[in-house]
Amino acid sequence: MIDLYTWATPNGKKISIALEELALPYRVHKIDISRGDQHTPEFTRLNPNQKIPVIVDSDTGLTLMESGAILLYLANKTGKLIPGDSEAYWGVIQWLMWQKAGFGPMLGQANHFIKFNPGKSEYSEERYGKETARLYGVLDRQLADGGYIVGSEYSIADIAAWPWTARHGFHGIDLNQFPNVLAWYLKVAARPAVKAGWAVPIPQEVPLPPGEDDD
Repeated sequence: MIDLYTWATPNGKKISIALEELALPYRVHKIDISRGDQHTPEFTRLNPNQKIPVIVDSDTGLTLMESGAILLYLANKTGKLIPGDSEAYWGVIQWLMWQKAGFGPMLGQANHFIKFNPGKSEYSEERYGKETARLYGVLDRQLADGGYIVGSEYSIADIAAWPWTARHGFHGIDLNQFPNVLAWYLKVAARPAVKAGWAVPIPQEVPLPPGEDDD
């Protein structure tokens, strides 16, 4: 059994989606970051960095923080969502690192200044807005063959990037300007495990771009 400590953020939803995709049994512990639950002594013992998500795997006794490390752990634990072929394996790793180093942090800053603090810093809105658009362009080119982020197989690279893309409205992105990203986004959004994982820890429907119907 895996205990998942999480909240309704892109980084948290990565792990609930992965657990649903892998059909691993797990218990959800809500860490309401708007209320400061991440700063309690109990949670700080699990993660000294005071960030969600965290997992505790009772099968192994392992406690892990950082969404990228958790995705790698779950993939290696099950032998799923990561290729066995060396070249494809490292392809997934490099795109996972791309998400962790750029796509997540830069979109997070865009969210902060464009969605939640508009008008506070014109410089920051322009800087992070431009970088967000650039990164969407990178992803759009990577998805030009119509598959997933790394070849034709769905992997933890997709799971890492997709929840941040789901916040496209927060950082002022029109997915119609990135048709390959839009097609990939809708394909992943239609997966039952993604819908189930997105609803953790708070019931929510997967966000769809304007004009797109959920079949």
